[in-house]
Amino acid sequence: MKTSVVKGGGNRELEVPDCCLTFFFFFPVLELGPTLLFVKVSQGKEDTRRFYACSACRDRKDCNFFQWEDEKLSGARLAAREAHNRRCQPPLSRMQCVQRYLKFIELPLSQRKFCQRCQQLLLPDDWEKHREHQVMGDVSVIQLKRPSQLLSPLENKKTNAQYLFADRSCQFLIDLLSTLGFRRVLCVGTPRLHELIRLKASGDKKPNIKSLLLDIDFRYSQFYMEDSFCHYNMFNHHFFDGEAALEVCRTFLQEDKGEGVIMVTDPPFGGLVEPLAVTFKKLIAMWKKGQSQDNNHKELPIFWIFPYFFESRICQFFPSFHMLDYQVDYDNHALYKHGKTGRKQSPVRIFTNIPPNKIILPVEEGYRFCPLCQRYVSLENQHCEHCNSCTSKDGRKWNHCFLCKKCVKPSWIHCSICNHCALPGHSCEGPRDGCFICGELDHKRSTCPNISAATRVSKLVEFFCLLEEKFHCVTYTE
Repeated sequence: MKTSVVKGGGNRELEVPDCCLTFFFFFPVLELGPTLLFVKVSQGKEDTRRFYACSACRDRKDCNFFQWEDEKLSGARLAAREAHNRRCQPPLSRMQCVQRYLKFIELPLSQRKFCQRCQQLLLPDDWEKHREHQVMGDVSVIQLKRPSQLLSPLENKKTNAQYLFADRSCQFLIDLLSTLGFRRVLCVGTPRLHELIRLKASGDKKPNIKSLLLDIDFRYSQFYMEDSFCHYNMFNHHFFDGEAALEVCRTFLQEDKGEGVIMVTDPPFGGLVEPLAVTFKKLIAMWKKGQSQDNNHKELPIFWIFPYFFESRICQFFPSFHMLDYQVDYDNHALYKHGKTGRKQSPVRIFTNIPPNKIILPVEEGYRFCPLCQRYVSLENQHCEHCNSCTSKDGRKWNHCFLCKKCVKPSWIHCSICNHCALPGHSCEGPRDGCFICGELDHKRSTCPNISAATRVSKLVEFFCLLEEKFHCVTYTE
């Protein structure tokens, strides 16, 4: 495997595989923070070329930035980029948002207005500017505490999709977190869970769960103080408000020596798993710095909410994770809703490093306890005596194939030509692209067994920590 040697703190050298540098949190910088470095691989060719692109936008229509790694930019192009970044900045600073919010809540109900066109809370001085817009009046305190119902959801699944948890799923998560004894929840991209945790805490007489929201949607800055919301890009671990916001997150994670905290994250489903894994490892590293040496072996508890078909990718980076059968559903997604049968069920699951026998799923919603697997599963997920496991992933009963030696979807049949199960009418030739690294045809480059994904991400996180130590830099820009 090709590697590069980089210098770390104290003149230490760290050997980093070139594949680690596929996602590189460095310049150039866009309005969404540092770009990532990708590798362009041409089919049938060994040559590769690396380029920078936006960390959050997977579609060029949303962000058309593209720059070859070895490309030299003129002063005019650099100046144009800086001007573009300035134009794309939020109209208000974080401090201005806080000051406006404090003024807004002091207004009488009749003067509390929200511009639905601009998605902005309005003070009396703003009324004239927005008089021709669609404006909602009489914004109550309860509405202010549930901003996800005031704001129009962002719906670009490749950038900042806001498929908001249904209250059923939110309530299940809150009850589960409370049962498991967590006192603090780091909500990464889960605004509805954050607001319901805070709403419940404000109604309880005794202290309950605290929450901190990290989200790319700046509009939430209007509704929260600095200690409960950080404007954040989870694809490059970028805190838009610099050191102050990073310190809020660090303090939250390390409170009580890191005890009693869990991270719950719901990334856009079109996002790449590897940069997300790098970011989550950095949050884990931040949490670990508050741990005593005796607890150094502990893991930060995590709920990663993602479709079940990403299971193999997630478990590559986090081998201790397993997938729960619980189906997470959303209010504003026609397909990702809780159903009673078959394919109507949501494909979204919870991946976690918490032992499954500690997690109780609601029987009234169609879950049962499997005494052999020692975990809760969906009713249709039958235990296979040959696999010695409840094998279904999608909520339907799967069938065991003795030739494949595993359970497969009920719609699949065994193909004697391909020598594995597949949908009827599939092409037996199949894709012949194979792997660009080892040349084998049974997998892609991203899942090549010659590259340990967990090792790759761990080395990359260590690499960034060494950079911070040596150059006093962090992966955000002011």
